[in-house]
Amino acid sequence: MNTAEKRNFGNIVPEVVEALPGRDQADGLRRLARTKPRHARVVAVTSGKGGVGKTNVSVNLAIALASHRKNVVLVDLDLGLANADILLDLTSRYNLSQVLVGRKTIEEVTLPAMGGIRVVPGASGVERLANLSDVERETLLSSFEVLHRDADFIIFDTGAGISKNTTAFLAAADDIVVVTMPEPTAVVDAYAVIKMLSREQDHGDLYILLNQCSGREEADRFATGIVVTANKLLNTYVEKLGYIVSDPRVAQSVRQRRPFLLAFPGCAASACLRSIADRLMRKDPLAPASERPSFVRRLFSAFSGK
Repeated sequence: MNTAEKRNFGNIVPEVVEALPGRDQADGLRRLARTKPRHARVVAVTSGKGGVGKTNVSVNLAIALASHRKNVVLVDLDLGLANADILLDLTSRYNLSQVLVGRKTIEEVTLPAMGGIRVVPGASGVERLANLSDVERETLLSSFEVLHRDADFIIFDTGAGISKNTTAFLAAADDIVVVTMPEPTAVVDAYAVIKMLSREQDHGDLYILLNQCSGREEADRFATGIVVTANKLLNTYVEKLGYIVSDPRVAQSVRQRRPFLLAFPGCAASACLRSIADRLMRKDPLAPASERPSFVRRLFSAFSGK
């Protein structure tokens, strides 16, 4: 099944209408709405609940993609509970909150990190950022346009659960990776995220990733349940991206504040993660004349309700 067929699975995606924003929108947003086709591929990593390893997956996935000589930026969008910088042993005076209020540019807060990636630290503990104002959204759009021109991949580590802003970022991404684990409540919450996204008119490709599994058989059983249920009840195509086995080296790497892909490159979890990154890399590249508008354009539409 090709990309266009996935997005139109069950004919749930209407034709995209290219319309300019209304006159009541700010000039900056109007310019962003006409953004030319993207350069970076945007991968949003999310989960239905916390504690399933979403941020660990995001960090190590970014490093795995960078190992393919790709320019990768990891953006910590888990606003209020940001901790990607902790896993990477980064210390920064500035983060996304300073960008939102206009005190710093996105370039000024972006940090080089181990593994050859760049990181935009999130605003840990600033709960109000979970629901952005119109001005903050416009600032984010402008900032992401800058990142979009200067990266091969942008990995968004989004907040767990479903909020207005999280939904907008997920729906606008090229690829959406829903991380869960083989545990009933985690699976139910992951399905809730997929159900929410199935209602969006033009979402990206949906993937399910099983973390902390005993092995391939357990991962496949739970992933198949989610995929089949989404097909039958939501008429939505979800693809199995892979799995990561339970590995004591992962917890060790967290204590060391060093991603397991770098701390223990030969461990089982690292092998699984590399397979997942390779699968994403093998996906057909997004052509300049893609049928979808650019990420910034889609995000603008989600924020403006257009």
